[in-house]
Parts: sequence; C-alpha cells; structure tokens
Amino acid sequence: MTVYNKLVRDKIPQILKEENKRFTVRKASQEEMLSFLKRKLLEEVQEFLEEPCLEEMCDVQEVMDGLLREMKYTMGELRLKRADKINKKGAFTEGWILEEIEDD
Repeated sequence: MTVYNKLVRDKIPQILKEENKRFTVRKASQEEMLSFLKRKLLEEVQEFLEEPCLEEMCDVQEVMDGLLREMKYTMGELRLKRADKINKKGAFTEGWILEEIEDD
C-alpha cells in the first residue's frame, strides 16, 4: 500500500470508492489544515512548473482559495491588498528584469 498523507480534493474518497480501491482517509483537524494547505501549495506549484497549463493553474488557485478560507480572509480583502500592491509597486505586466543594483 502506498502512503500519501496529503490533502486531496473533496470528491477523491468517493471516486476511490467507486473504483473499488482499498484506501484510508481522515479529516484534517483544524490545527492541521493550514499546514496541509501549505504543503499542497508547494506540490501544486511544482506540478505547474513541470507542466504549465490551465489545469495546473486551477489546482494552484484552488489551494489559494483554501488558504484564504483557512486564514479567515475574504476574496474582497485579497483584491484590495492586491490592488494596493499594484498601486505602490506595479504588477508583472511589463517584464522588467532587475539585473543589479550598485552598492553604496
């Protein structure tokens, strides 16, 4: 039996059951959830880096949405913070590459 010990999407247990797989699942405790979401974010970002596509972007976004919920932020708060950062520092649309800064 392969050990995963990782957060999976909500319908995975039902899908495995329908496929007649033998498996073990449990619900993450409130204390564990943030840690499991952070690990899942690293996993999904790595998968995106290996295969940059819309499907992998969706997985990253889903984990980000989970982090928002877990950290008790709203999408509105995220949008406001993002707009503030764009206003102060800009976005990543122009493609500037900082090559060096001269030391004082």
